Amino acid sequence: MSNNEQEQDLLDIILDEDNKDPIVLLSEKGEQITFEQVAVIPREVDGEPALFVVLKPLDKVEGIADDEAVVFRVNEDEDGNIDLRVVEDQALAIAVFNRYYDLLEEELDKNKRGSSD
Repeated sequence: MSNNEQEQDLLDIILDEDNKDPIVLLSEKGEQITFEQVAVIPREVDGEPALFVVLKPLDKVEGIADDEAVVFRVNEDEDGNIDLRVVEDQALAIAVFNRYYDLLEEELDKNKRGSSD
């Protein structure tokens, strides 16, 4: 499978709401790290649409507590290659998490209204 097919598959996996399989990424050191997908968050950044994914490491990762998740930005280059990059801007990462919490709350409210009918 070519790199482009693998990268496209990664995007397909991330966007598949039914996917429960772990996501395996390579660290900068070339080590495989397994993640559980928590959420996909679309959000505008500087007036441009952007896609973020929140992943929780299933493997021990230095500097990340067992109960923490990591925000990645989905990037596509001019050749259509997809990669995930850790969001290092703390304010942006917090904004993505806050949007995630808002979406969770909206879903809970919707489920409560649906069950009270």
